[in-house]
Amino acid sequence: MKTITRENLFKLLDVLKTSYDVYAPVRKGPQRFYQKYAGPDDSVVVGEVRAFEPLKAFFFRSREVVAEDFKADVPGTKRKPLAIVGVKACDLKGFKVQDHVFKGKDCQDPFYIRNREDNLIISADCTGAIDTCFCRALGVNPYPEGDFDLNFSSVEDFYLVDAGSEKGQRLMDDNASLFQETSPESIAKRDKIRQDVVAAVEKNLSDNQVPVQEKFKGIIEKNYESGIWEEEAATCVECGACNTICPTCHCFFLFDQKKDDQMTRTRLWDSCLLKNFARVAGGANPRPTLWMRLRNRFDKKFDYFPKVANIYACTGCGRCISACPAKIDIRRILKNLVANV
Repeated sequence: MKTITRENLFKLLDVLKTSYDVYAPVRKGPQRFYQKYAGPDDSVVVGEVRAFEPLKAFFFRSREVVAEDFKADVPGTKRKPLAIVGVKACDLKGFKVQDHVFKGKDCQDPFYIRNREDNLIISADCTGAIDTCFCRALGVNPYPEGDFDLNFSSVEDFYLVDAGSEKGQRLMDDNASLFQETSPESIAKRDKIRQDVVAAVEKNLSDNQVPVQEKFKGIIEKNYESGIWEEEAATCVECGACNTICPTCHCFFLFDQKKDDQMTRTRLWDSCLLKNFARVAGGANPRPTLWMRLRNRFDKKFDYFPKVANIYACTGCGRCISACPAKIDIRRILKNLVANV
């Protein structure tokens, strides 16, 4: 473990942008959004809370050409690999679901794999909690514990830095002049900050009576025909925001398009809340009503993935709560499902 000042952090990012397209969260009002790093900027935040956008947007693109005419090669322009700064633990858990889908035994997606292999992940501890954060209910701590190359823990006006991969360690070794030794006092301060943020998330769980994942087993199957789904879907406007903002949702559809004499096939994000999502040839739809589509979203996250991948496909990031114009709260639904078992 080493220490780096904020000034030297920017020097490190300046080094990285010669080889990577570097993205870091910037503060805009009450939110944080990823922005391409151009140079030192007071609005760059490494710490605080998660960015509004999910990390998946960098690796599973919302719109991407996947085939051109009948060429056998994989389309795509040459570009620098990505270095994503300030990634939070909830988004890192999202990688586990995306990797299962796009790098699993049933599918090897060349676009996703290319993006994942080339990336550099510089994660960061949360130094606070939003009122919608409930990561601890899903077994995620508000500080990364793996799946990163470097992790930054903000302490006062500097950062403690852990290497989580050989790539991350090489980066520290190659830029050793930017780092200093870490004192036991600094480690103690970091641990205190972590404890305080854990306590803040636990208060969120208590205030909203959010059950923990140990109580989720069987709640979908036992509530499959419950009136909870129809009641919760009553205000849904079918916008799909909960799917697009979620770090684990991964559904897409393909369409072919001709322009001049060239045919292309494009992949777009899809949403299981949209009416036509499950429609098949001939117009039949196994989920014709909105409440069935809402149920399907929970079925996938809290029944299907635990069975096939031994993981709940929810990270507790709270993005879907913030994005939903109908104020549908995943925590409330989970609480009601558990109570109804």
